[in-house]
Amino acid sequence: MGTLRVPKVVPSADQDCERLKKAFDGVSPTRCVCGRWGTDEKAVIRVLGCRTTSQRRIIKDRYQQLYNESLIARLHSELSGDFGKAVILWTQDPPERDARLAKDALRIKRKGIKHLEVIVEVACASSPHHLMAVRQAYCSLFDCSLEEDIASTVDMPLGKLLASLVSSYRYDKEVVDMSVAKSESATLHEAIKAKQLDCDQVAWILCTRNFFQLRATFDCYKLNYGNPIDVDIKGCGNGDLESLLKMVIWCIDSPEKHFAEVIGNSIIGLGTDEDSLTRAIVSRAEIDTMKIRGEYYNMYNSSLDNAVIGDTSGDYKNFLMTLLGAKI
Repeated sequence: MGTLRVPKVVPSADQDCERLKKAFDGVSPTRCVCGRWGTDEKAVIRVLGCRTTSQRRIIKDRYQQLYNESLIARLHSELSGDFGKAVILWTQDPPERDARLAKDALRIKRKGIKHLEVIVEVACASSPHHLMAVRQAYCSLFDCSLEEDIASTVDMPLGKLLASLVSSYRYDKEVVDMSVAKSESATLHEAIKAKQLDCDQVAWILCTRNFFQLRATFDCYKLNYGNPIDVDIKGCGNGDLESLLKMVIWCIDSPEKHFAEVIGNSIIGLGTDEDSLTRAIVSRAEIDTMKIRGEYYNMYNSSLDNAVIGDTSGDYKNFLMTLLGAKI
């Protein structure tokens, strides 16, 4: 369950567009900043931060029709910093947002797998329909497929696994065959025991079975072999493949656990990884941030809301907290 709070009586799209236009034009005298009228950021948050995906899409379309300008382009010109990035990501259609995030991730030349998180999230923590929409958006935006870019930028064996994950189109109904779960948990156990994590059978199971079937397989694995499968995978070593497979399994089996860890890693320690924090909250606010909040407490014995408040400030903090259901 998400934490987005939508008013009981939602203004019309035209009314919301008018409020946004006034916020950008700074019609309130209280918005005078450095000798000019400034943007009313709170008004932007009150409108866009309290609307669903479909409502934001209508607002975006009506804004273009009413004022002959792109709402996204106007947000780019009016807002800045982490606040601006967060609002723009939230306002974009989710498939376009995730396609752009995936492209940005693939442009990064960095050791490790942290920058590849968003690709695993799209492939394994989203519906098959959303993954297909992201792939279509990626082709439209960048004139090539997501699979092609992964193959050309991510080294083997990580690239092979990621390309297979984003190429899959899983059945999205709750269909489980327990005999298959038992058989494939044994196959996974043999591969892990032999430390052959890059074998084709592992990739085939993880990339083709529906999520309900895979969760049953993971349950069978723990029942039959004593440990959760991700624990045994980490026992094979601390390499990038082991880390990537653990991420894949968490995103399939318990997305809220993965995103709680993403938020924790972005906040705990020196500095804040605002990009990861923003991505986690923006992408899940309408899906499962209530569960993420619970998992965060289980992992860190502290409140997610307090952690966000303590590590962010200003309009950026207010916007994230609005998506988490707070009244600002």
